[in-house]
Amino acid sequence: MSNFARLLFGAALSAMVAIAAPAMAADPKTVILVHGTFVDGSSWSRVIPLLQAAGLQVISVQNPLTSLADDVAATRRAMERAPGDVILVGHSWGGMVITEAGVDDKVKALVYVAAFALPKGQSVNSATAGSPPAPWLATLTPDSGGYLWVPEEAFAKYFAQDVDKKEVAVIAAAQVPTLGSIFDDKLSQAAYETKPSWYISPNADGGIPPAVEKAMATAIKAKFTELDGSHVIMLTKPREVADVIIEAAKSIK
Repeated sequence: MSNFARLLFGAALSAMVAIAAPAMAADPKTVILVHGTFVDGSSWSRVIPLLQAAGLQVISVQNPLTSLADDVAATRRAMERAPGDVILVGHSWGGMVITEAGVDDKVKALVYVAAFALPKGQSVNSATAGSPPAPWLATLTPDSGGYLWVPEEAFAKYFAQDVDKKEVAVIAAAQVPTLGSIFDDKLSQAAYETKPSWYISPNADGGIPPAVEKAMATAIKAKFTELDGSHVIMLTKPREVADVIIEAAKSIK
């Protein structure tokens, strides 16, 4: 290669590096997905690839479902290894977890998916005291250790009405038992007081009444999206759920 060719190649390479540098230097964003009771992190399996295709880092937490403190600790460990700013996403009980854990400085946005968004000092049980009990509560079966189990029929009737019966059977077989005392654990912090929030409410939710979800979303001033579907909306409408999460991520400058 002649000296002239080397100079030309070097100049072209320098120009390419200069053009690519801003994209490479851009801070990554990480979506941390927090599941609800009776399931595990695989409940986000249809949303995860859509978020990754949008260029987002993704971590799906595996909650022990033994206490609010334990689940918050699991989420905080995920946040420790998350590159860049964090978008916390919680489904159902996971809303309690992101409300408590989301006060961390790394967290820039919260997304509630058919989730509890309660005030400080409230537990799930205290917040629902005085209201007619949800029908699915009567179906729970405790074991000798105080953990609760959901029958397959209850999954199909209350949580996943629009999911294929064979898939519901798999969800029931692979369920993670939840310690019953978890529903008495109270929030000590409320991240939505200082962080922007989004809320997705399925209009056929049998786990949390849609009217209650809308009231919670209004109370925390979340951007509200209603979708047609059941409590496990991330399984039945993964594209729509992912789009809301991506919108939250794009809001971070």
